[in-house]
Amino acid sequence: MPLLIKNGRIITSDADYHADIYCAEEHITRIEENIDASAFPSDTEVIDAKGKYVFPGFIDPHVHVHLPFMGTYAKDDHESASRAAIVGGTTTFIEMICPAPEQEPMDAFNEWHSKAQSQSHCDYSFHLGVVRFDQLAREQIRSIVTEYGIASFKVFLAYKGALDISDENLFDLLTMGKELGVITTAHCENATAIDSMQKKLLSEGKTGPEWHEPSRPARVEAEGVHHLATFAELTGAHVYAVHTSCGEAIDVARAAQARGVKLWVESVIPHFALDHTLAEQAKFQGAKYVMSPPLRDRSNHDALWAALASGVTSTVGTDHAPFDFNGQKDMGKGDFTKIPNGIPSIQERIDLLHTLGVKTGRIDLNTFVRVASTNAAQIFGLKCKGTIAVGADADIVIYDPDYTHTLSAKTHQSKVDYNGFEGWEVTGRSSVVAVRGKVMVRDGVFVGDEPGRGKLIHRVPTHF
Repeated sequence: MPLLIKNGRIITSDADYHADIYCAEEHITRIEENIDASAFPSDTEVIDAKGKYVFPGFIDPHVHVHLPFMGTYAKDDHESASRAAIVGGTTTFIEMICPAPEQEPMDAFNEWHSKAQSQSHCDYSFHLGVVRFDQLAREQIRSIVTEYGIASFKVFLAYKGALDISDENLFDLLTMGKELGVITTAHCENATAIDSMQKKLLSEGKTGPEWHEPSRPARVEAEGVHHLATFAELTGAHVYAVHTSCGEAIDVARAAQARGVKLWVESVIPHFALDHTLAEQAKFQGAKYVMSPPLRDRSNHDALWAALASGVTSTVGTDHAPFDFNGQKDMGKGDFTKIPNGIPSIQERIDLLHTLGVKTGRIDLNTFVRVASTNAAQIFGLKCKGTIAVGADADIVIYDPDYTHTLSAKTHQSKVDYNGFEGWEVTGRSSVVAVRGKVMVRDGVFVGDEPGRGKLIHRVPTHF
């Protein structure tokens, strides 16, 4: 069904104007000051966006949906996670593939892809986690890049003995990435330092969630960013530091960028909104707020917002990782290292960013679109995403900037049993959301049909 959006204020990463938008065959085909609805087929749906913003569909560059952890799995499936994403205004996400150390890369890709391809309501891609790099793995990684358009890797400089990668393999992988034009995303900490600090704290009887942050302090994260930047500088590779949480790490990234390192920076919405005191709550309630890197002192918030406004930080994701408080997070009672990490936020990201960033004047609307959509599309090769232009995918969000609502587990779409922002009042809502021209949200309510419409986006490597 064709779609005509009239009277909206269109905002992209570099423009702000009033116009009408006509969509057909999943793409934007016309943008004009005044489009006459009578000139189109009778089944054209006409939506009046007067008084609202019209944004390109938002992109979350960092989510976990299918995620194993110590014998359990993250609570969401792709149906629920994509539904939550779309209600929150996100029309495309990139999921992290996190293989077991012995798992072949192709087997891991097939496992993750099989979970998404018949279930997701929105479009998706993957970052390929690399935890082994023998000859077979190298061959399969090349095939995954060329055959399926997976144009980004993921490495962990953390999780000793589980997901971490040796420096020798890191150097060789970055060299391969440069050759293939693939960008390497990285969890920047230090696996050995964290492992040692965790063992020391546990030996001292410090076992609660309040000790998670002291076991991986800001200095460890900053060292990880420096380590990644050094290897990128030596190999010429393009790299991307995920979920950067603190001023120290931002300073290291800024210095690397200034000397010419091809380094992009991501932060995630929990680090802009929450702080470490939440993980220190009594009666194990703090476990709800355990993620890595951990929530930091609130004094880091200003540095994160400043980096966003200045362009040092390019994207705001979520690191959505939904584990129930009851039955999953409580696996870590008596040992904080066994608490499944993650603060679910795939639905809440855009409204929090609008409330805490745009409404307060920390960022303007064009920056808002850049960091929540356009930059991710450009960095990760999501062609036809992240903008409103003729020929682009008709991923469109009609956003009511004045709508006030309260975040709660009672109303979110995720299957997880708590909301890390429970009771927060936010201003702004994705009133209408279209994914490739099909309306999936009306008046903030999901109206999509059977799951599986979302498709894997084949990306072309560009980071040579």
